[in-house]
Amino acid sequence: MPLSASHLVLRAKQLEIEAMRHLAGRVELANVIGQLIHALQRERGVTSIFLASGGQRFQAERQAAVDKAQPIEVALRALFEQQMAPEQGASARTLSLMAWALLGLDALADLRVQIAQRQPTAHEAVAAFSRLIAGLVELIFHVADAAQHPGISRLLVAFVHLVQGKEAAGQERAVGAQLLASGANDEAEQQRIVHLIDAQERSLQVFDEFAEPALRARWQQLQLTPNMAQLERLRRTLCMAKPGARLDTSLSDTWFAVTSERISEMGRLQVELVQCLRQACQAQIQAAEQDQQDSEGLLQRLRDNPPPHSGAVARFFNARETVDAAPALLTPDQPSVSSLVDLLQAQSTRLANMESELEAARRALHERKVIERAKGALMARMGLTEEAAFRALQKASMDHNRRLLDVAEATLALPDFAFAPPGSTHQK
Repeated sequence: MPLSASHLVLRAKQLEIEAMRHLAGRVELANVIGQLIHALQRERGVTSIFLASGGQRFQAERQAAVDKAQPIEVALRALFEQQMAPEQGASARTLSLMAWALLGLDALADLRVQIAQRQPTAHEAVAAFSRLIAGLVELIFHVADAAQHPGISRLLVAFVHLVQGKEAAGQERAVGAQLLASGANDEAEQQRIVHLIDAQERSLQVFDEFAEPALRARWQQLQLTPNMAQLERLRRTLCMAKPGARLDTSLSDTWFAVTSERISEMGRLQVELVQCLRQACQAQIQAAEQDQQDSEGLLQRLRDNPPPHSGAVARFFNARETVDAAPALLTPDQPSVSSLVDLLQAQSTRLANMESELEAARRALHERKVIERAKGALMARMGLTEEAAFRALQKASMDHNRRLLDVAEATLALPDFAFAPPGSTHQK
């Protein structure tokens, strides 16, 4: 049978449905990754107190956290294996990021044994967990970036930045707990907390911009709770302490409880956001399936009631009947292909109207990636910490009155010798 317009229309709709089902699968993948991140954040936090206290505190809490994380890890490995199937449509980049995440997960068992034996310092353990979580967050970024539906892309952007903001909050919990449990202030760790507070604000601002109104209202209400006020007081205690000053170790439990409550609230928002994503995907799949059924019925009606082309064309080209011919072609009860054209035009209009929304979601992800790459360039070329690299970008942005994105792009465009230390010479 020769190719027809009906074949193409129906095949396009089938591909749209398949793409939406793949997107729904990626939402589930992002959900399980987010669950594992949440569990590892908890394990990292209790581990920091366990090690900073010389194994005297949070031993039971650490084991409970390990027991909570392990089943989620098994579930994620199973999803990774499913992504190997050709019909899943996983890209090379997706599989590479999964491989990177698996390297970290494979090393987790040995890390836990070392922690039980109190071999690493609290700082080393927090860093190890943070590297693993960073790889998982990057994978979620990639999943969100691959989404092509505007409304779902917006929700994925909100999800990604909520996860990233929650990760910064988790690091803040671990670093602050480590400082308080040790009983001594450390200036580098103190500066790290300042950086993490700023990182949370930036990520959660994007979440607030892209989230559903109900979730946005919930988040804004959480900023006014007594728990948040107590967190701000504890933050001031840590951030204003002098280098080397003694810290009240009894505050470590309070700090952990307050920060954990905030992270738990963010976790509940994360669960609700996943539910919004599931509902959005299902709604789009159902709508596409209905369109497909309508298209099939429409095309069948066209086949059963062919339009009188010959007579219409003859009348149209007859100069004496041209005036009357045009209305005849547009008679509502006369079978024609106009309904098929209307369907195609409606689909095109819908996509065009939503393109700006999709572009906004893509732009938010692109800007964050460029800024992260610029930070990495400064860290690699100048030996800066992540906090110092970001402060350098911020300072340049304020000094030159330019957007942070513009400064990041300019940084990436500079040649290597531009990052040479003062006083060094560049060899041509």
